[in-house]
Amino acid sequence: MSTPARGAASGRQLPHPLPAEIRLEAVLHALADPVRLRIARELADGHVDMACIAFDLPVSKSTSTHHFKVLREAGVIRQHYVGTSRMSRLREEDLEAIFPGLLPAVLEGARRSPEAPDRA
Repeated sequence: MSTPARGAASGRQLPHPLPAEIRLEAVLHALADPVRLRIARELADGHVDMACIAFDLPVSKSTSTHHFKVLREAGVIRQHYVGTSRMSRLREEDLEAIFPGLLPAVLEGARRSPEAPDRA
């Protein structure tokens, strides 16, 4: 079903869906949660690889771990280890190939939302 992350330096690998396994329902479900949408926005706003601990999320560490897992299993992000840090990146190319325009539209909608943290 899934393939391990490529290039995991420490040998620890996480399962990721292949592009053919990514489903629209799973992607939309993953991005429907405000915390997960915030993670995707931060990754899209210029952070190619970002350690999970670098996100300032309003949830506990265990809840944060759950959110990253949902995003990874849906195919929205790819994660790999660098030392002891779990790094995350958006799967923008995969998602664009499968669902053209979906990710940019969702992220732009989130940026324009009155609840967006960066809106004054």
